[in-house]
Amino acid sequence: MSAPEATSFATLDLASAQLANLETLGYHSMTPIQAQSLPLVLGGRDLIARAKTGSGKTAAFGLGLLEQIDPRHFVVQALVLCPTRELADQVGKEIRRLAQGIPNVKLVSLCGGKPFGPQKMSLGHGAHIVVGTPGRILDHLLRGTLKLDGLKTLVLDEADRMLDMGFSDAMEQIVAKTPARRQTLLFSATYPEGIAKISRAFQRNPAQVTVEAEHAAGVIEQVFYEVRAHERNNALLALFEHFKPASTLVFCHTKKECAEVATFLNDHRIEALAIHGDLEQRDRDRVLVLFSNNSVPVLVATDVAARGLDIKSLQAVINYELPRQAEIYIHRIGRTGRAGEKGLAVSLFTQAEQGRVNAIEALLPEPCIYDTPASLDRQANFVLKAPMGTIEINTGRKQKVRPGDLLGALTGDAGLAGSSVGKIDIFDMASFVAIERSEIRRALDYFTADGKVKGRAVRARRVS
Repeated sequence: MSAPEATSFATLDLASAQLANLETLGYHSMTPIQAQSLPLVLGGRDLIARAKTGSGKTAAFGLGLLEQIDPRHFVVQALVLCPTRELADQVGKEIRRLAQGIPNVKLVSLCGGKPFGPQKMSLGHGAHIVVGTPGRILDHLLRGTLKLDGLKTLVLDEADRMLDMGFSDAMEQIVAKTPARRQTLLFSATYPEGIAKISRAFQRNPAQVTVEAEHAAGVIEQVFYEVRAHERNNALLALFEHFKPASTLVFCHTKKECAEVATFLNDHRIEALAIHGDLEQRDRDRVLVLFSNNSVPVLVATDVAARGLDIKSLQAVINYELPRQAEIYIHRIGRTGRAGEKGLAVSLFTQAEQGRVNAIEALLPEPCIYDTPASLDRQANFVLKAPMGTIEINTGRKQKVRPGDLLGALTGDAGLAGSSVGKIDIFDMASFVAIERSEIRRALDYFTADGKVKGRAVRARRVS
């Protein structure tokens, strides 16, 4: 029998049950961040890793912290800090999947925007792993509902964004409540001075791993369009009319700008939603669901609000304005051109912003391509709508509902074709189902006429 390849999980010191679970989950070979980080993490080293969302970093620290868990000992043994609830939710789901091969491991999510009481109750029943946002975790620590005396592994995920969002003090207070002898894993997309400072404060002789952008040359088409400041909106329309991308993330600097750009696009028959820090958590969840399930083609976001987004297929990234840091540009455009597909990244800039373009060009393997909006093919009466719509059903995880239950109801009694049903997202008390626009009325009529899920009558409405 031949030896396993260097990128095989079989080369790691993992239990056979975990290796079998990884195979079941589709983890056939390690990504670069996993191959470089996991041997160090499993060896007990502190680690600084530069890696972006979508690089496989959750498994890199998730597998490591799971190896340290003793399920018989009901104290918090691993803590993962994330900048946003969306990222914490994604990380929690992935660690739960990775823990399927280990009996009786309990993970609790502690994030703002959720009631405090149920979180306190979950902690009272015992937890091995806690994943959450700094503010809510600190709240539990100060109230005495969370104790970290038995902590073995601390993970700071997207640490640069936590610093940007003003969580530095909260992070320091949380770390002060942890044992001095612990493993600390720090993951960051960029490496500003603030990261070096918290590493010096929190870590012991950390190993360093850097994974460059995973895109090969030519995977992402990048074009820079010079405009005058007052021409940005018209140039943005021209980009949509010329390229006609089915799914686009538009980056702006401020919450106000996001709202204004989304309104402008909708006024010009391009369906768009904005996501920014002023949205209530329920509205943030709704916006992310609609964009990720192809029910809205354009999302206008700030860098902070877009952090942690995990969109599998994104055709284009548009920089309405260029970021002030060149590294953030690389992080932005890395969301397109994934999974073997070609990507498109187009940027608007003014003459005063040429310095930003120069800084970006210094990080790219090839010179920037420049063009003018006048070269774009305009299309009169252009309309951009998503192929799907979304219905919200008032049943969810608390009622033990699974995606298959909803799919069965829609393709069984409701009579929809399986191909008409898209992504299904299940939350605690509600579920969101993407359905082809032409079949939305049929699905709603079924539930209005006393349609059932798992034998229980439910209510449904269209989300817009």
